Amino acid sequence: MKKRNKFKHSVYLLAALAMLLYALPKLSFQNGPGWVLGFGIVWCAFAFLVIASHLHFIIGVDEEKQKRLEAVRKVKLEQWQGQWNEETRVSQRS
Repeated sequence: MKKRNKFKHSVYLLAALAMLLYALPKLSFQNGPGWVLGFGIVWCAFAFLVIASHLHFIIGVDEEKQKRLEAVRKVKLEQWQGQWNEETRVSQRS
């Protein structure tokens, strides 16, 4: 399933790159400040955000972060269980 997700994100990344490469020559950035320039900048910014998000997923940064978070959860669970066992021993002595 993960390979399918990466393939899907790769296809979307290529589609976004193709749209950007197709649209860049058609966008006008030379008319000076105005609505056309603003639209071109915002459109390119959104296209770059889409490309960056798909690259982020393909590279697998989330997988590394998930592994680190799981390790932290395990340590916290062990600490909590240790405290609970210690409280149980103290209450049994009383």
